[in-house]
Formats: sequence, C-alpha cells, structure tokens
Amino acid sequence: MSEDYRAMWESLGLDLEAHDQLLSALGEGYRQVFLSREGRPRGMEYFDFVMSEVHGLRIKELLAAKAEGRKVIGAFCVFVPEELVRATGSELVGLCAGADFAEEEVDRILPRNTCALIKSAFGFKLGRVCPYVESADLVVGENTCDGKKKGYELFAELVPQLYVMDLPQMKSEAGRGLLRAEYRRFQERLQELTGVEITAERLRRGIQVVNRKRRALARLWSLRRHDPAPISGLDALLVSQVSFYDDPERFSGAVEKLCRELEERVRRGQGAAPAGSKRVVISGCPMAVPNWKLPAIVEGAGAVIVGEESCVGERGLRHLVDESPSDRDGLLEAMVERYWQIDCAIFTPNPQRRRGLQRMVADYQAQGVIHYCLQFCQPYQMEAMLVERELEAAGIPLLRVDTDYGQEDVEQLKTRVEAFLEMLG
Repeated sequence: MSEDYRAMWESLGLDLEAHDQLLSALGEGYRQVFLSREGRPRGMEYFDFVMSEVHGLRIKELLAAKAEGRKVIGAFCVFVPEELVRATGSELVGLCAGADFAEEEVDRILPRNTCALIKSAFGFKLGRVCPYVESADLVVGENTCDGKKKGYELFAELVPQLYVMDLPQMKSEAGRGLLRAEYRRFQERLQELTGVEITAERLRRGIQVVNRKRRALARLWSLRRHDPAPISGLDALLVSQVSFYDDPERFSGAVEKLCRELEERVRRGQGAAPAGSKRVVISGCPMAVPNWKLPAIVEGAGAVIVGEESCVGERGLRHLVDESPSDRDGLLEAMVERYWQIDCAIFTPNPQRRRGLQRMVADYQAQGVIHYCLQFCQPYQMEAMLVERELEAAGIPLLRVDTDYGQEDVEQLKTRVEAFLEMLG
C-alpha cells in the first residue's frame, strides 16, 4: 500500500494481524501470476495500481462518499441492478469471496460440503479481513441457489443490514413478473435507505454510467477474437474482476484506453501469446479476486484464454439497457429486459446458456472449452452434464474441472489441462 491505512482499517473493525497476512499473500500471489509475465499491455498498469490499493485507496473513497451522506451497497451477484444503485448516488461494490479464510470458524456454522464461494464469503466476514463488507451500509443477497438462500439466514446475524432479493428460477412470464416486482421492491428499499427519489432522469443517468462500462468491456472482449489475441486471458479476467468494485466512470476510461492500445497491437500483429496458440474458452462458475488458479494453469501451459462464459465474463456483463424510454417505468422495464437475458445456471431449463457458449466458441475461434465448477456448486455441476453432451454432439472438446480455492490439486490440474490441450491438436 502506498500510504498507511491502518487507522482506517482499525476504525472498520478489521483484525489487523489477519488482514496483514491476507494482503501479504495476495501481493505475493499477484506478483507471481501477473507481474512476472512479460509483454503485458501498458494499459494494465492502471489495473495493477488498483490491485496494489485493493484495500486502501478505494476504501478511502468509499468512506469519503459515506461522509458526504452517500451510501455504500455491497453485493455478491450480477443480478443486483447497479443502475438503480447509481441512480441514488450510492456506490455498488462486490464483496470478498474468492479465497479460503477463517475456515475453522466457518466450519462451526456451515456444513463442510457447502460451496466454496459461500464459505469464502462467510470466512472473510468472520475473519474480519474484508473492508468492503465492513464499509457497506446495506448488503444485498439473492437466492440464486439453495446454499445462498439458506446461508443468508445465518449471514443476517453477521451484518447490520441484509436485504435478500428473490430471483426467478424459470424463464417464464411469471418469472419475468417476479424479477420486475423484485426490482421495484429494491428500488423502494434504496429510496428508503438513501432518502433519494429515483426519478426518470436519475435512473437514465445510472443506466448510462453502467452501459458505458459494459460497452468498454464488450470492446475489450471483441479484440480477443483476433489471432494472436492481443491480451492474455488472465489480464482480461482481472479487468472484469476490477469492474465490480472500482469507480465505474474511471474504470470505463481505463478500459477504453487499454482497448486503444490493444487495437494498435492487433494492427501490428502483436499478441499475448504467439499466433496459432491453443485457444480456450473458460465456462462455468464465477472467479472472484484472488481466484486465478485455473487460468494461470491454462496459460502457463501455453494456451490463451480468449473468453469467459461466466458471471465475471461475457455472460454476466453482456447486453445493454435501452436508454430511450421517457419515463421511469419504461426505463425500469428496459432494465428488467436486460437482466432477464442473463443465462445463469439457476434457471431451469437453461438451453440459452448452452447455445450462447457454442456461439462464443465460434466467435472467438476457440478450439475447446474448460468447464470450471466450484466443488459442491450443484447448479453448475449438474448443468455441466448437459453442456458436455451438447458440445460433444457439436464436435467441441470439453474438459470438466471441479475444484476449490486450495492449492492442493494444482499439479493434478496441470496434468489434466496439459493432456487436454495436447488433444486439441
């Protein structure tokens, strides 16, 4: 950290010793995975800086916003509509859930066979090492799976204010109606919390801010279709991960600048990996900071990841909200339409996700798919069966990987990934 934030962290109630250990491990892991790589785009320096201040400058900014009377909303899921949060002048930040922490304490209140992501969220809170959750005026949960749904009953005992959003499980008119009703309910809760009325003008501005961010990311992803890909999958994943907690307008500007550099790289034929390298799409569960284990193994084996079909990749961040409706209800309906297109594994049946994955393979000229599941994540593990069947019928090679945040299986995963890449020819 570029300045001493210890007084700030102490004021948030963090366990300073445990937090120091976390930052030390994160810093070392980041150096090994990212800073040791040669030939990275210069535009990645911004994102390196963000990560160097991951618990510093951004937290300072959030606390300054709170001092101005604005609110900080913490969330775990892409179904939480950022547009509504921005419409109140509040900040939306993703919460920590990408590594194991306080495992013994977590195991006292959660079953051992709970999904690693859920256990991680509890671990960061119980271990008092996540300044984002400690800064939040409201934590927004969502019942995207049974584990989260029941887990939030326990998480509510750990945070001052928890709001749980009910999400549909089927793509039906009734399901769409539920999503619409839930977004209206969330709108009312935000207005109550902030004292700010969400007018059509405010909502349109929130939509414009978030649309700009998604346009910038879409521009970045489109550049990865080239061979050689001008940016590594690891760096592209990092950009997407940073999008969940950075200031959106500053972030959009940094991504746009990066894209201009990448467009020049494409013109020069300069790639993150040599032309003709094996091209892979990663599909499945989300990867939150600092979950870089599988991508590091894949690209360490000489392949290049050209797309992510996940909540922190194209599936969760694609599509824009129509900005043209003149009234608030019209804009809210446009927002519902945008989020309704997310093909999360919570939906049943979910053929849209499988069709979207096949389109990605074609669009990004990928030679194979690695389907990534966190252990005990039942929606994605079960849906992996259908994904594998359809890709096999389409002649698309697939490797299924079930893992967690630990490092114990790294060598085994390396062997499996290398064999899979060799099979791609």
